[in-house]
Formats: sequence, C-alpha cells, structure tokens
Amino acid sequence: MDGYIDCHCHLASPEFSKDIGSVITKAKEAGVRCALVVPDLKKELPEVCQLAESYPDFIAPALGIHPVQGIPPDDLRSVSAEDFEGVTEFIMKYKEQIVAVGEIGLDFTPRFIKSEMDKQTQRDVFRKQIQIAKSLDLPVNVHSRSAGRPVIELLKSEGAEKVLLHAFDGRPSIAMQGVQAGYYFSIPPSIVRSEQKQKLVRQIPLDRLCLETDSPALAAEKQTRNEPCNVRVSCDYIASIKKVSSEEVRRATTENALSLFPKLSRFFDR
Repeated sequence: MDGYIDCHCHLASPEFSKDIGSVITKAKEAGVRCALVVPDLKKELPEVCQLAESYPDFIAPALGIHPVQGIPPDDLRSVSAEDFEGVTEFIMKYKEQIVAVGEIGLDFTPRFIKSEMDKQTQRDVFRKQIQIAKSLDLPVNVHSRSAGRPVIELLKSEGAEKVLLHAFDGRPSIAMQGVQAGYYFSIPPSIVRSEQKQKLVRQIPLDRLCLETDSPALAAEKQTRNEPCNVRVSCDYIASIKKVSSEEVRRATTENALSLFPKLSRFFDR
C-alpha cells in the first residue's frame, strides 16, 4: 500500500482552527493518505464530525469520550458519569460514518485522581464504550496514561479484540500482554526523545505497530505543534530501531492500520 496513515490525532483541536486546510495539504504532500481524528473533550464530538464532513478525502472520524475532561489547561479533571450522558446516542447517530470508538481509556495520572471513585468512574465509562464498539463491530482507539496494566486487563476482561493502544506509556513487558491479545500499538514522533517508546519498539513486532502523531501533541521536539505530516518521523525512527528500511515500516504499518480499521480502505481506492 502506498502512503502513510496517521492512526491518532486531534485535528479538531483549537491549535488547528486557523490553518487546518494547509495542515491537511502539507500532510497529503508528505504522503499521508488519511488521518484518524479523535475528540479529546466532550464538546469536540460534533466538531470532529463537522471536520470529517469538510475534508472527507482525508479525515476519518472516531467518536468517544476521553477519561480526562474539564476546561484546559488548568481545570482538567477525571471524567464523571454526567460527562457520559448523551455520548452513546451521539455515537449511534454517526455509527455509519465513524471508523472507531475513541479516544477512550484510563488516565490514572495523580493530579486527575482524587479518590478511588474517580478510577471506578473511569473504568465504568471505558467499559460502556468498549461494549458500544463491540455492538457496532468497530475497533477502539485507546488512551492509557499511567494505567497500562489496568487498561489491558480491562480490555481483555471485556472481550475487546480490535484494539489500538495509542502512545502507550507502560513497560514493554506489559505491552507484550497486549501483543499476545492481538492488539496494535501506535508510535508518535516523540519516540525520538523517549527512551520508553524506543524500548517498546524494540520489543513489539512490526506486525503489531502503527503510526500516529497525536497532533498537536507529542512532536519530535518539545513544545512545538505536531502535525500529521510528521508520521514520517515515527516511521523513519522505527526503521532505524528495527534495522529495516523506512519503506518496509511504512508498508507494514499501513497494512496493519487497514487490517484494524477496514473502513480506511476507501482512502486507498482512489
């Protein structure tokens, strides 16, 4: 397959409000065929759908609610049961258009967890969204900050089979439990400065890896805006670690993404 796939990014983020068209043009010129766009905050659900309608030849939408909500950057908190109200109905409304349920998962970063109830609520919201994805036969696009083991354990206990773990921050030994369950792992450009991501790539076989940017976050250089065109950075760095060509990594990661997200094949049919 010719071209890259960015399996996880936030193009509905305010950081792209003024130049989204040029960002997409630049990505296409870099060989990116499509970007799987996920919402972060609940208010971004309709914005992701609107973006997909505006750029149907590049954006593949996913819908779901992230384990961290609130008002960025200073008023973020763990997701509440009230945050989840209406999310199921919104996902069902767009079930034909979306390619995955996400970004969903767990975030046990200490500043967001004020009590064990916060963790339980995150688990409940995560569990409900896994079941929605299963009912629609869609994959899940998963966040797992400071919660690698709990995320994989919950995914397995809920019978999730079609899984992308994005920017996984856990140990390789924990990641390998996901590999054994048939899950995929997407790698952002920040791998160039992350020893943890480099260790992951050494352990995870190429047939379980995908590319992502997590734009506008996780750029190769700290405190710079990331963009989908930078999936090439991830690709090239994975190639250097695996001691194979960038072309082999590009081909393998694209095939992996199409296997996990079959609806993306339409971007390669033209």
